[in-house]
Amino acid sequence: MAIPGFIKNHKLATALTIVIVVPVLAITVWTWAALSYTYSSGERAGFLQKISKKGWLCKTWEGEIQLAAIPGSMPEKFSFTVRSDSIAAVLNSLNGERVAVHYEQHVGLPTSCFGETEYFVTGVRAVK
Repeated sequence: MAIPGFIKNHKLATALTIVIVVPVLAITVWTWAALSYTYSSGERAGFLQKISKKGWLCKTWEGEIQLAAIPGSMPEKFSFTVRSDSIAAVLNSLNGERVAVHYEQHVGLPTSCFGETEYFVTGVRAVK
């Protein structure tokens, strides 16, 4: 018995939906959830060592703070990502100075296109 054409096309559409649409939808929902949910937030203070715009395809602002070290120990560095150009401009003007940054940690981002780190700076202030 011959299978009618609309049933063949229906099976093809179902297979394409399962193979293409479902994974794309799942990655989109995962990305939205990871960007919307803040795992932790806080503030770090130290000397701003660098802030630069990096990336081949997705340009992001990446920075690094050297945290105040205990004498005799290795200094600790805090790497972060900035999504806002206005915050990056403030950081650029404070390069080499002591700053305090407020950050939010977003765990589980699927690609580095959103930033090289999972720490996203949402505010900055100079520390005297």
